[in-house]
Amino acid sequence: MSKKSMWSFKFSTASLVLIPAAVGINYIGKLIASALKLPLWLDAIGTSLASMLAGPVIGAISGAVNNVIYGLTADPVSFVYALTSIAIGIAIGVMAYKGWVDNIGKAIVTGLVVALVSAIVSTPLNIGFWGGQTGNLWGDALFATLTGHGFPTFIASFLDELVVDLPDKVATVIIAFLIFKGLPKKLTHLYNNNSDIEKL
Repeated sequence: MSKKSMWSFKFSTASLVLIPAAVGINYIGKLIASALKLPLWLDAIGTSLASMLAGPVIGAISGAVNNVIYGLTADPVSFVYALTSIAIGIAIGVMAYKGWVDNIGKAIVTGLVVALVSAIVSTPLNIGFWGGQTGNLWGDALFATLTGHGFPTFIASFLDELVVDLPDKVATVIIAFLIFKGLPKKLTHLYNNNSDIEKL
C-alpha cells in the first residue's frame, strides 16, 4: 500500500474480490467457534486479513458486509455490531500500514489494541441491547459477579466484553497474520502497489 492509497476509495479489482473472500473466512471462523463451543467468536479473521492486505477501508467494508449478511441469515442483532466490525477493520488496517504486522510479536500487540477498540465500541451496544451482557458464558459470569458486588453497569459490561475480546482478537490477528505471511508474494504485491487484477 502506498501512502496515498491507505484511505483510498478507488478500489482495484483485486480489492473488490477480497471482500467476499474475507466475508467467507469470517463466516467459517464463526461457525467453527460455535460448533466447538469455544469461548471465542473468531468472526473477524477475514476482516483482519483484508485489512492487512488492502488497508483500513477494504477491511472496514469487509467487516460491515459480514455483519449485514449474518444479520440477514442468522441473527438480526448482527446489523448493529457492524459498527464494531468497521472499527476492527480500521484499527488493523492502520496498524498494518504502520508496520505492526511485520512479525508475530507486533501482531500480538495489534491484537491487544484491536481488543481494546472492539470492547470500547461494543460496550454501549451491549448495554443498549442486552443490559450489558455479551451472550458469552465466560464474560457474562464476570458481569454477574461484578454487578453483584456493586460495580457500575458500564464497568462490568466493559470488562465482560474485554475478557472475551482479549483472547479472541489476539487469536484472530495471529491467525490472519499467519495466513498473510503464507500468501505468495505475487498475490500480496497486487495490494502493495494498488494494482489492478489485470496486471497479474
